Amino acid sequence: MADNYVAAGNVLDHTASGDIASGAVVVMGNILGVALDAIANGETGPVQIKGVFTVPKVSGAVIAQGDSLTYDITAEAFDDNAATAAAGDITGAAAVAAAAAGDGATTMQVLLTGVPGVVETG
Repeated sequence: MADNYVAAGNVLDHTASGDIASGAVVVMGNILGVALDAIANGETGPVQIKGVFTVPKVSGAVIAQGDSLTYDITAEAFDDNAATAAAGDITGAAAVAAAAAGDGATTMQVLLTGVPGVVETG
């Protein structure tokens, strides 16, 4: 194995700028992840950036399996790709719908890809 190998890259260490609950979606620049443990403000903890997780969804969104998603930074929830993105929202290939989620649903299954998305400027 290469002498410079560090890790597989599915889980990254993240230093919290505020308290983060276990299972919460974490925005790290252009990458989305889910905190595997609670991470206290100023502490470092593991955030998984690849895999399928049940996460909050904007209740009015209608999402088909395989749709690309927008992470609404203000709502702290995923929205459909037709949503008008606001400043700070993450769009693009960072997450796709692992299963369909209809109007009224407040959670959904999301495949986090580990691929950087686009941070919208508004």
